[in-house]
Amino acid sequence: MKRRVAREIAVQSLYQIQMNEATPQEAVQVAVHEAENDNESQLDIKGDKMDSAYILGLVEGTYSNKVGIDELLEEYLKGWAMDRLSRIDREVLRLAVYEMLYRDDVPPKVVVNEAIELAKHYGTDESGKFVNGVLGKMIKEVENLKSKVSPT
Repeated sequence: MKRRVAREIAVQSLYQIQMNEATPQEAVQVAVHEAENDNESQLDIKGDKMDSAYILGLVEGTYSNKVGIDELLEEYLKGWAMDRLSRIDREVLRLAVYEMLYRDDVPPKVVVNEAIELAKHYGTDESGKFVNGVLGKMIKEVENLKSKVSPT
């Protein structure tokens, strides 16, 4: 399974958690089922086996570190508050910050590029630029930021 697809499903799952108060496990299960059966999002799965464990790791990690991620994002949202962001932009940013700071399996530049693409695809016309602006500031300080976070 491509990591891009995993991120798309992770964002959908995080959105579901926020909207329906689902658990990470429930949200991932529903999102994977929909991708494999309905595929309304038109994900490029082409017979790929879904790696639910990888997706769940992204979702649980983002969800369990949400408070710290949000506090950090607040510092980089000049003129914005987390609760004013669109739900999609907020979840895309949270996932990207989680991947950049709490994981080491993907280079930060790749994470930022993927987040921009997700924001463009699922957000508004301005979402890609907005996500780029926020994460562009963070990536310059990523090593310093990594030393300050502690996973929960």
